[in-house]
Amino acid sequence: MGWDDWHAGIADSDAAGLLARHALGLPPGFPTNSLLPWAGIADVFLALRLAPGFLVVDVACGRGGYGLEIARRVGARLAGLDLSMVAVRAARSSGGHFFVGDYTAAGLRDGCADAVVCVDAMQFADPPLAGLRECHRILRPGGRIAVTAWEAIDPADERLPERTRRMNLARDLPAAGFGQVSVTEKPQWLRAERTLWETAAAADPTGDPGLSSLHDEAIGALAVFDAKRRVLAAAVA
Repeated sequence: MGWDDWHAGIADSDAAGLLARHALGLPPGFPTNSLLPWAGIADVFLALRLAPGFLVVDVACGRGGYGLEIARRVGARLAGLDLSMVAVRAARSSGGHFFVGDYTAAGLRDGCADAVVCVDAMQFADPPLAGLRECHRILRPGGRIAVTAWEAIDPADERLPERTRRMNLARDLPAAGFGQVSVTEKPQWLRAERTLWETAAAADPTGDPGLSSLHDEAIGALAVFDAKRRVLAAAVA
């Protein structure tokens, strides 16, 4: 399934959206496209140290909810990019500036951003270091980045996909040029995620393609759930 199909399926499923929002503690109508809980938005917001008027670039923004909420909390400006036109169209309906783009080649000018956020997607950059280097390029000196991700507890565990096993933000952020790097485990985020997966796995997805997709994803995620750790990384350009 491509990203356009995935986003369309989730958007068309009221049941999948309701289930995800309930498990993650998100408010009604919040556009869900990742696994960051409501409390995690506050953690990311604090890590970015934003000021009013700052430009925040949301890399792999999905349908825009996370970036819009982070920017709203301080009156920052937001630009978001994503590989999926379906996701970008949905994000544009909520405000902000969103465009289709590859986050290893964003098409933004050097040093244009005061902050960059990437929620649960840096593992899809090929390789992740290329995505982080692009984030560094578009950040002004002193600008901050916050990345949420999963990392393998054992990178040799072949039950996990390669994209998860290669994630190592403590190694890759300095290699991309960042300083003041911190990587913090977030077990409370994992608890919310487990609630979502267990609820989705127990749901009857008959007749709902979006819920069926979430149900199948839940079965796979629970099989390797304890092989990953949940992290928030923050750093300065």
